[in-house]
Amino acid sequence: MRFAIMILVMGVIMLSCQKGMEPADRVFKNARFWTIDSAQPLASVIGVKNSRITYLGDEIPDGLVTGSTEVIDLENHFALPGMIDTHLHLLHGGFSLSQIDLRTCQSKTEFIQRIADYAKKLPKGEWILSGNWDHTLWPGEPLPERTWIDKITPDNPVFINRLDGHMALANSLALKMAGIDKNVKTPPGGVIVHSSDGEITGIFKDAAMNLVSRIQPEPSLEFKLLAAENAVDYLLQNGITSAHDMGTLTDLEVYKKLIEQNKLKVRLTSYIPITSWEELKTLDNGAVDKNLLKVNGVKGFMDGSLGSGTAKFIEPYTNDPTNRGVWDEQAIPLEKMYDRLRAVDQLQKQVAVHAIGDEANTTLLEFYGKIKNATPERQDHRFRIEHAQHLRVDDISKFSKYGVVACMQPYHCIDDGRWAEERIGYERCRTTYAFRSLLDSKAVLAFGSDWYVAPVSPMWGIYAAVTRRTLDDQYPNGWIPEQKISVEEAIRCYTINGAYADFSENEKGSLEINKLADFVVLSEDITKIDPVKIKDVQVLKTVVGGDVVYEKK
Repeated sequence: MRFAIMILVMGVIMLSCQKGMEPADRVFKNARFWTIDSAQPLASVIGVKNSRITYLGDEIPDGLVTGSTEVIDLENHFALPGMIDTHLHLLHGGFSLSQIDLRTCQSKTEFIQRIADYAKKLPKGEWILSGNWDHTLWPGEPLPERTWIDKITPDNPVFINRLDGHMALANSLALKMAGIDKNVKTPPGGVIVHSSDGEITGIFKDAAMNLVSRIQPEPSLEFKLLAAENAVDYLLQNGITSAHDMGTLTDLEVYKKLIEQNKLKVRLTSYIPITSWEELKTLDNGAVDKNLLKVNGVKGFMDGSLGSGTAKFIEPYTNDPTNRGVWDEQAIPLEKMYDRLRAVDQLQKQVAVHAIGDEANTTLLEFYGKIKNATPERQDHRFRIEHAQHLRVDDISKFSKYGVVACMQPYHCIDDGRWAEERIGYERCRTTYAFRSLLDSKAVLAFGSDWYVAPVSPMWGIYAAVTRRTLDDQYPNGWIPEQKISVEEAIRCYTINGAYADFSENEKGSLEINKLADFVVLSEDITKIDPVKIKDVQVLKTVVGGDVVYEKK
């Protein structure tokens, strides 16, 4: 009798297994899911319950769908795990959506006219900010000067940044309000540009920018919330389900407020300024859903940018033999930066540091190697270098050796590639944005956008990494083509590698049972089309935790 009962129980269990698992809250069918999971690389059906994947397969099994299950037909479209942007500035990106846009200005005349038109709409006294101008698009023109815009902005202080965020232009009204004249001292880690007669042109670089930005009024909480909400919507439109935000401590309060309002639909990993590292000791993450918002560590700076001439190089700039760039103020003295990195690491928190020039990268890698060797008991630091832009050949292998994640932004490659050789010469450019070399050395390469600095679209990022065709189309086979990578590799850099970069590879980055149901549905299968067309592929749906949070109309 007991044996018969056991047989009956086993039969019920087997029948239950054949019918599938417990009913799903939502089922997505008729798709071509590319899962990133080598054990089950493809699927056409996903079942979701409580925000997680409970089923992956090619057919809907018995028991998965009940009367309360929502079934969504994806009409045979291609789908990928949700895109993870490992480096952006969410709140500033939100601000930029409503502020003046100078990025596409092709000439001095257009630059001035666009500012004049914008200023006419503003009340007296309101600041003109952001802008994201790019002087490399103005053939034959120097850096902009305050004399260009003083007459058209007599009542509005101006402080508009170059797209890389490492230099900005102030008008005379802003200088007057800040108490700045030609005798002001240049702070360490910064540059104030003067004309031949000694007058300030209005251009401030890196640490010198603080002389003006310190007097700008703080945006209201309401304005910040609106900017953050607009930024989240914008990310979802571009298929981004998770983002690593390089922000501030006060930004965290904005994001927590969005969670309270059920408006934070993107999963955020925050990195606070390294200057606030001691706040990590008491920062409370317990009050929020860590699948929506978590603080992983700190973001620091070693140097400036190539476009601003402040990236720190071992040898001088080709176009300016007197210049090797500058250390960021945070890295002065270098020992202070090392001490901060070590202190954060001892708190079991992550360090993510901006390094552009080869000397900045070399020095930072040395710091990471020293910390790793001093703490053999801790195997997995996951140090990060943000940008890792210009590398010495001998340094590439150190990423894998020291466990350093290269968090890079492919769009910068096709933007800077238009003019980088003029700044540092061809030989140094051969290991600029060295995607192929890093992957071949077994380094973990993770991609992002650096938005607001560059467009947020992962489709543009994948296009850039795969084709390396510069924005001016001067390199149809790609700029430094030996550094190109495959579409599949680029997708991994935007998904599972991005998850690895913040210790979340067990939660997301691939479509697997029990992982979060985050994915994006595209208009084309980007693994099969001509890579040149990838930048034009549309996001049709973005799904976070099984909820359709964006749908193209």
